[in-house]
Amino acid sequence: MNESAPLFQPPPVLGVERSARGFAWRGRLDGAGEARALALAQVHGHSELLARVLAGRGVSPETAELFLDPSLRRLMPDPLSLVDMAPAVERLAKAVQTGECVGIFGDYDVDGATSSALLAGFFKSCGTSFIIHIPDRIFEGYGPNVEAIKALAAAGVTCLVTVDCGTMSHVPLAEARRLGVDAIVVDHHQAPELLPDAIVVNPNRQDDLSGLGQLCAAGVAFMLLVALNRVLRERGFWTKARPEPDLLMGLDLVALATVADVAPLTGLNRAFVTKGLAVMQMRGRPGLKALFDCAGMDGPPRPYHLGFVIGPRINAGGRIGDAALGAKLLTLTDEAEARRIAEELDRLNRERQVLEAATLEAAEAEALGLLGLEDKGAAIVTASDGWHPGIVGLVASRLKEKFRRPAFAIAFDGETGTGSGRSIAGIDLGRAVRAAVEAGLLVKGGGHAMAAGLTITRERLSDFRAFLEARLAEDVVHARAGEALFVDAVLTAAGAEPVLFETLERAGPYGQGNPEPVFVFPAHRLIDVAEVGNGHIRLRAQAGDGTKIDGIAFRTAREPLGMALEAARGQAVHLAGTLSLDRWGGRERVQLRVIDAALATPSGRV
Repeated sequence: MNESAPLFQPPPVLGVERSARGFAWRGRLDGAGEARALALAQVHGHSELLARVLAGRGVSPETAELFLDPSLRRLMPDPLSLVDMAPAVERLAKAVQTGECVGIFGDYDVDGATSSALLAGFFKSCGTSFIIHIPDRIFEGYGPNVEAIKALAAAGVTCLVTVDCGTMSHVPLAEARRLGVDAIVVDHHQAPELLPDAIVVNPNRQDDLSGLGQLCAAGVAFMLLVALNRVLRERGFWTKARPEPDLLMGLDLVALATVADVAPLTGLNRAFVTKGLAVMQMRGRPGLKALFDCAGMDGPPRPYHLGFVIGPRINAGGRIGDAALGAKLLTLTDEAEARRIAEELDRLNRERQVLEAATLEAAEAEALGLLGLEDKGAAIVTASDGWHPGIVGLVASRLKEKFRRPAFAIAFDGETGTGSGRSIAGIDLGRAVRAAVEAGLLVKGGGHAMAAGLTITRERLSDFRAFLEARLAEDVVHARAGEALFVDAVLTAAGAEPVLFETLERAGPYGQGNPEPVFVFPAHRLIDVAEVGNGHIRLRAQAGDGTKIDGIAFRTAREPLGMALEAARGQAVHLAGTLSLDRWGGRERVQLRVIDAALATPSGRV
């Protein structure tokens, strides 16, 4: 589905008012969009299909050049536009020049691991001693804690940088101040008015007017290093014996974090990911190269690989194993050691998949009970003893996708539970969680619009459910009323050629905020449908002219879409999906990632 549904309601594509997944199919372009597409084709000579895709993402003839070639030089503002960036840079420059030991305290997810590795690489170039600490999810929880601060201070740290965390850490950072450790917070989570006793660089501070709130923590960390590098250059720090590092080589980490953290791929983020993918393709970072090899990746990396192949493996350590493995892997120069850690993360990821499947089954059953036969409820809050706290975010994401409303999964241990929530477009979950904290319903909590984390006592669980229902009900009804699958164009199997895929790639990278183009293949007969792998449906469809296309619908075997495809074997169906390039056996061919279907009948109903 499109992340930001247009306000207009165009007629249904191919007459589909209710698909296998319950959606109406609408064209993405309104009248103004059609005019924009025509102008793009005429002014710039783009193909009609590429012009439609660009127009559907708000690109005009005036902005097309920058969109198709996002320039970091043109899109990146002065890092000092961020509040507190100047004092943060000054404090770190002092630490580097006077030989202090710098502590790096990162979160246990991809954004935290990449941000930590980014800073570590720079400090290594400076000859600055540093210590990375990634907290254990179960024993330490999210963000800085007093015991870790004490341990870092005892190890000689006098300057501490927290990355992807710290904005809400009043008590731990007060302890750092008491111990004589200067703290710098590099974060992107939504912030309260009262900030901790530290230098806080966060574009989502309430007093920050930089307009960079879409950045992930690694993006903010990169801007910090750009400013710090500039100051050190001006002070003559870099010499022939100690050469200035090429900061652009760290964009592979920024790209990985941006995609894995589901940051919008617009503006500066698009430039980060575009340039970062190019760096990543060089395979110069041993840790990422080892992960590529473990995952069997032999083609050029794309956002899909970052979000669904590489990201989950780095996260696996923080979810169910050693939380420090991801950051360590990304800082390694030894290829043999990188291979060993990558294989361990790969193993942990497989173990995580098993845990997730079992937990999801229980959570879905609870969600169905909460919603009832009438499917009523603004948000889903599932909870249980015995769930692994490292996978509740993944479970919440699956619940959100299945039930199409904000969802939480909470793992209880005794009377206290830790949980994660995921939201749908138009619902600011981070704001709702902060309001619940202020209302005394949660021990702690925070996040951003699309994801949030919390700690709650068992006795407050029903109150929290009621709070979300009252706060979100109207907004959820409004958000779901506009739900539809937005289609960029109609294609046939004969038109789905590799050259078309390469043309469409010019409008990438695709992801949150710049959705992949969705195409409908009308009245293609399903000549083969089979369940494969872990609940996927593989199919082959044939157009009227006999041309065939292969497709796959991920994780749908037990879902309405998968069951509808199985039932429609041999029949003509309309298939909706995105395109991918399959390079199996050294031969390139386009494959359809099926996201919806409808029978080729006047109503389209399955």
